[in-house]
Amino acid sequence: MKFRFAPSPTGYLHVGNARAALANWLVARKAGGTFVLRFDDTDTERSKPEYATAIEEDMRWLGLDWDESFRQSDRLPSYEAAAEKLKADGRLYPCFESEEELRFKRDMRQRQGRPPVYDRAALQMTQEQYERALANGKKPYWRFKLSPRTVEWQDHVLGHRAVKLPPISDPVLIRADGSFLYTFTSVVDDLETGVTGIIRGEDHVTNTGVQIDIMEALGMKPGTIDFAHLPLLTDAEGGPLSKRLGSMGLRQLRRDGVEPAALAGYLAALGSSADPVAGMPAELAAGYSLSKISRSTARFDPTQLLALNRRYLHSLSFEAVKDRLPEGADEAFWLAVRGNLDLLTEARDWYDIAYGKPDISPQPDQAEFLRAALEALPPGPWDEATWSNWTRALGAASGRKGKALFLPLRLALTGEEHGPELKTFLPLIGRERAEQRLRLAAG
Repeated sequence: MKFRFAPSPTGYLHVGNARAALANWLVARKAGGTFVLRFDDTDTERSKPEYATAIEEDMRWLGLDWDESFRQSDRLPSYEAAAEKLKADGRLYPCFESEEELRFKRDMRQRQGRPPVYDRAALQMTQEQYERALANGKKPYWRFKLSPRTVEWQDHVLGHRAVKLPPISDPVLIRADGSFLYTFTSVVDDLETGVTGIIRGEDHVTNTGVQIDIMEALGMKPGTIDFAHLPLLTDAEGGPLSKRLGSMGLRQLRRDGVEPAALAGYLAALGSSADPVAGMPAELAAGYSLSKISRSTARFDPTQLLALNRRYLHSLSFEAVKDRLPEGADEAFWLAVRGNLDLLTEARDWYDIAYGKPDISPQPDQAEFLRAALEALPPGPWDEATWSNWTRALGAASGRKGKALFLPLRLALTGEEHGPELKTFLPLIGRERAEQRLRLAAG
């Protein structure tokens, strides 16, 4: 089995791309098959090498590797050869209409109550007319003559699918400047590289019908390639996710501190009834199946991703994260703060609070209590029993308990109303820093 992920290097990966890449990778790896990374870079104006590099980086970060990789810009002779075959068979024909002429034709058909489909007028062009147009400096673009049929397949997610070709305009496969369009190059690559399965978004269903017709015109036997179309993602409110791609890009999620295992686990379960479990793709492959994915649209909810990220972080050992913690952070620090993190990047804030100079505001209304707390501060060295012993004595002396006892102390020691358990965090602060902070808070 052979699957591929074929991004266009015209931008960065977002979660919709990543979901398709992950699905292809998981199915390929579970079957012991091959996974190919192909860059569809025939759009030379918008394709950039830096985007291709960034896509590779993001995929590796997510835990996706590949067995083969190539760029369509290196395969132009193959597309030329395939185009010549279609021309010889009468399936690829030249057109000269301008965009203005095509727009006029579409408007006319709509006013007549007919679908705005290309009328195939170019098929009536004689050889003499064709040569005259060339002599006048015109350059043709080339359309594929679709079959008068309905293309059908059994989709591995959506079930039986059927695309009627007659209501679809013959697609342009070659532009007037000689460059090839994705619809064509993708077909040629899938056939010549032996792809056996394609998993992509539901928005490609009609395109799949067209591409199957082109594939069979190039000699593919029906059913050679299996298709699966993933229902499109919406945002948490059910709106189009595309409007929020800036915040849903993998680069941004990485910068925000989302763990790749959390994102992979979330995307793998998205659209199914399974509860997401954080894990790198290699851990998820055995349990993944397209049959579990619903035909309904799936909601990508950042709060759910964050909750999974939080649970995952809380389970990680110091060894798993030590290379990404602030310099000087040890296991005691990690065990003290991990239960309070949504994102690993937040560990830096707590490191600064523990060992640096956090913003401690005076508490005039608590001054007397804080001075008493300062007087009762236990001698070092401190351990996990220090907090409970100290607060028990303070409670007995002041008559305070609950929030009235603990909140002024937390604010004085950390500058925050919430945070890690102080029984483990107080020993990190240490007696000297604690004494300084209590004095500041007492005013």
